[in-house]
Amino acid sequence: MSDRKPLGDLVYELSRLPGIGEKTARRLSYYILDQEIGDVEKLAQAIVRAKKETKLCEICLDYTDKSPCQICSSPSRDRSLLCVVEEPKDVQAMERSHRYRGLYHVLHGHIVPHRGITPGDIRIRELLERLKKEEVEEVILATNPTTNGETTALYIADLLKDYPVQISRIAYGIPLGGDLEYYDEITIATALDHRVDYKKKSPSNEKEGPK
Repeated sequence: MSDRKPLGDLVYELSRLPGIGEKTARRLSYYILDQEIGDVEKLAQAIVRAKKETKLCEICLDYTDKSPCQICSSPSRDRSLLCVVEEPKDVQAMERSHRYRGLYHVLHGHIVPHRGITPGDIRIRELLERLKKEEVEEVILATNPTTNGETTALYIADLLKDYPVQISRIAYGIPLGGDLEYYDEITIATALDHRVDYKKKSPSNEKEGPK
């Protein structure tokens, strides 16, 4: 596409987005070219504005336009509950269930030992600091039901075994290998309702064996 370089550049940049292959990128590119210049400029401006004006909430580390975010500053949220998720998009997935009314903590990733992503690379330290300051009674581990998500959940559960909090894990309704972002509100609500005590599953407790 050397004779149509601007279009080729657009296809390339769109194809770099997650879940967008070359065919989809090409289809989106032609759609954009068919739009009025004003609409295209609005799209471009929205992307730039979102990048420039979005920040991390100083408390939960979710994306927000002001800090603390709307959830952390809401007086109606149950501050005894703290739901730990991997990414900001997972907060929205949990909110769609309309079942959870507590607070959140966003890790911004998960532990992947073989890729060199360690606990120090995600926001676990900030989680521990929050638990020292806030009156949390239950930590709900809502990392994705994948191998990496499970590894991360087990690691956090082990860290929190001596903290005076209940540790639970969303379970029933979310299949292994899934991603919270893609589940409907009923599935997530069911997973919340059937969360299990996670202190019993921490590595330290497993080593102790039956008593």
